[in-house]
Amino acid sequence: MARVAIVTGGTRGIGAAISIALQAQGRTVVANYAGNDAKAQAFADETGIAVARFDVGDHQAVLDGVAAIVAAHGPVDIVVNNAGITRDAVLHKMSFDDWNEVMRINLGGCFNLAKATFPGMRERGWGRIVNIGSINGQAGQYGQVNYAAAKSGIHGFTKALAQEGAKFGVTVNAIAPGYIDTDMVAAVPAPVLEKIVAKIPVGRLGQAEEIARGVAFLTSEEGGFVTGSTMSINGGQHMY
Repeated sequence: MARVAIVTGGTRGIGAAISIALQAQGRTVVANYAGNDAKAQAFADETGIAVARFDVGDHQAVLDGVAAIVAAHGPVDIVVNNAGITRDAVLHKMSFDDWNEVMRINLGGCFNLAKATFPGMRERGWGRIVNIGSINGQAGQYGQVNYAAAKSGIHGFTKALAQEGAKFGVTVNAIAPGYIDTDMVAAVPAPVLEKIVAKIPVGRLGQAEEIARGVAFLTSEEGGFVTGSTMSINGGQHMY
């Protein structure tokens, strides 16, 4: 029986590439989305991947959403916490709502999905959780104290939960993408984007499929000896 995988923010950008890569591995994939029904349905029609709408930052909504997925598809063995938002501003112009919403979704979503699925993985003796962090959670970024803090928190969350899951056959890892050619990055003004690319040693933006290949390995049987790690996929832009 195919293992069931949930990919949050799984119908667009990096998330869509991850959903498709896991489907190609033979997983039963459910792609979560937040609110764009038309785009989600178009993705489902194009790929045959099931979609599920719920707010990853709402604890009860996640518990209910995961319960519905389990009822429809079976126990969840793989979770990819990819959903995230930005609310960029320098600190003196950033509202509490801008801070709180990024923390609620980007970091809180990881807790909520893990809370809903980790106990079952422990009981069954197998599980894979991959949390999508960011180069800006590793190196920081001007005007992103909320986003950088949330993504940095994801990296710490990953290391701590990995220690809880290791003896139960549950691995927990993170991927820290650099600048990837997605709609979010495409919205960056051209002069700014040129400066960003100039700082990437390989001389280009990454592709969503390159992140997806990392997720595919970390969620595979062959990835079972890797846990508590953060895989940096950034073209050499940040090395440590």
